[in-house]
Amino acid sequence: MFKMFRQEISAIMERDPAARSGWEVMLCYSGFHAIVLHRIAHRAWSGGWRVTARALSQFNRFITGIEIHPGARIGERFFIDHGMGVVIGETAEIGDGVTLYHDVTLGGVAPSVDSDSQRNQKRHPTLQDGVIVGSGAQILGPITVGVDARVGANAVVTKDVPAGVTVVGIPARVVQPRRGARTEGFSPYGMPLGDLPDPVARAMEGLMEQVSVLQARVEQLERQVTEKAPPVAGAFEETTETSEPKTQSY
Repeated sequence: MFKMFRQEISAIMERDPAARSGWEVMLCYSGFHAIVLHRIAHRAWSGGWRVTARALSQFNRFITGIEIHPGARIGERFFIDHGMGVVIGETAEIGDGVTLYHDVTLGGVAPSVDSDSQRNQKRHPTLQDGVIVGSGAQILGPITVGVDARVGANAVVTKDVPAGVTVVGIPARVVQPRRGARTEGFSPYGMPLGDLPDPVARAMEGLMEQVSVLQARVEQLERQVTEKAPPVAGAFEETTETSEPKTQSY
């Protein structure tokens, strides 16, 4: 366990430039305190000491602001940056080298309303190795976020995310970074360096371009119809009659 704690400290110092020493991490980082207490609570949970484990998790929440159910399975080199408001559910599974930011929720969604039947179901997401989840993101249900995927800040994810992609928005959509954006390596807050397009704005731009093309085509057709239309019958005679002065007979 102490070897694992050293790995956690090293991982935090690699990903957070504000961490200047191992002592600073041990004394000042609530994310480190939360994972240490969770390791102990998870041992108790796995050993059948369920009430003790839940009491430890509640104490963990009280001192760190991070709520991790003792049943959640978390891999090595896990880092919660800032931490306040993070919620990780009972059946959540987290791989190695995963990073979460504050206000992230790994929540549970189950089709059954019967709480007894839900206890034996997978209700929470699985985050595979190297995933980064930005602040405020909500990952809900028994879905899988693939290896090295990125979840942008405030995204709402309810479907599986392929490995190595970046998703943003509500609901979350896969986006391709513009040319010059760097996606390899660690991406703070789950966002690659560079300009990342908004998928909704990109869709709206495409629709506006189509509307402009259709409007130009309609105007062209209207001109063609006007040029080829025959003169209206009776229009000339009516104009001639109204142009001549009428004489009154006595």
